[in-house]
Amino acid sequence: MTALAPHLSAFLREHLPRERGASQHTIASYAHCYRLLLTFAAEQRKTQPSRLSLEDLDASLICAFLDHLEADRANSARSRNARLAAIHSLFRFLEYRVPSCLDQARRIHAIPMKRSVQPLVSHLTKVEMQALLAAPDPNTASGLRDLAMLHLAFAAGLRVSELVGLRLDQFDDATMPSLHVIGKGRRERILPLWQETAGMLRRWIAVRPTGVLSQDDPQLFLNAAGRRMTRSGFAYILRKHAAVAAKTEPSIAGKRVSPHVLRHSCAMHTLHATGDVRKVSLWLGHASVQTTEMYLRADPTEKLEALTALDPPKLQPGRFTVPDKLMAMLTETSNAPNYAE
Repeated sequence: MTALAPHLSAFLREHLPRERGASQHTIASYAHCYRLLLTFAAEQRKTQPSRLSLEDLDASLICAFLDHLEADRANSARSRNARLAAIHSLFRFLEYRVPSCLDQARRIHAIPMKRSVQPLVSHLTKVEMQALLAAPDPNTASGLRDLAMLHLAFAAGLRVSELVGLRLDQFDDATMPSLHVIGKGRRERILPLWQETAGMLRRWIAVRPTGVLSQDDPQLFLNAAGRRMTRSGFAYILRKHAAVAAKTEPSIAGKRVSPHVLRHSCAMHTLHATGDVRKVSLWLGHASVQTTEMYLRADPTEKLEALTALDPPKLQPGRFTVPDKLMAMLTETSNAPNYAE
């Protein structure tokens, strides 16, 4: 039996950061997946997670784990596929370190991704976005922080990891205020900011805590304890203010307002303003314009030109005739299954 713990530790602490150059967000996401997997496997094998062997993670257990994600944890097919991708990555690493698991790894690699419906992106309208930005109280330090985060998440179209990972030196408060963003795949981009957004950042920085915990912390946004804001912390803040905004704009209550919805909202508003999907792609930091095309599917105005270029079909007027009830009954009976005589 091959102990799993040393190889899993080497994968997360050495292979991903050093050889693959993965970001801390990617490593954290993979670690969360393996924590779920080992918890499930330990329950199935009736042992402790630290005592699991590599052979315990066979293809049948992986399939049971994926079913558990969808049935018990209510994960979507996309989340299920993301977990499976992390497992595939681990076993590609193990193939070279433990050649004896080659057949086991091939069986796991053969587990297919699940096809899923690609829904239209959800976003907030201009009125809904204004109601959300009016929710925080600007007379308190926490309200200024929340307002600055909401402004920045929408105006810059930031991913939640990019937002909570911002440092003070990434905000350039010059003649043209701008933000230096290090995005997914270590792609960097410079984004100019509205004067209103830059003003909210200045107001927050002026009241930003400077206590013992925060004086040496370079992070732009801090929580109530003076430590770096987390992804879950911002998600909680967003849900709280969305509930307040729903009182003045009830349509918000029917939407799931997540941090990524603010990014979608920025993309849709930018597309409406420019009509150029390439500019939206550059603004969001997408690696390919193909990723940005999902906003075109959600925007009906982009299809109006095609609609107006086509002539509607000419329909011939007809006259409706009421069917004979007796003949309809005979037709229905004749099409029914044969009965025994």
